[in-house]
Amino acid sequence: MADRYKTGEKAPENGTYEFDGLVNSGNDADVTEDEKHIELSSGDTFPPTRSNKDAAYWKKAK
Repeated sequence: MADRYKTGEKAPENGTYEFDGLVNSGNDADVTEDEKHIELSSGDTFPPTRSNKDAAYWKKAK
């Protein structure tokens, strides 16, 4: 199982996922703290960042 997921991919399991960088090497500083953690259910689609709608990488929170 991959440990890094991209906007548009499906979550493999329920849980909390945390922001792990922007796909197109944008400015990570523009991403607010409150959008760096998301709750997803298995099969949910990983979203873009809310603040700038950029594609992002996500990883399962420990």
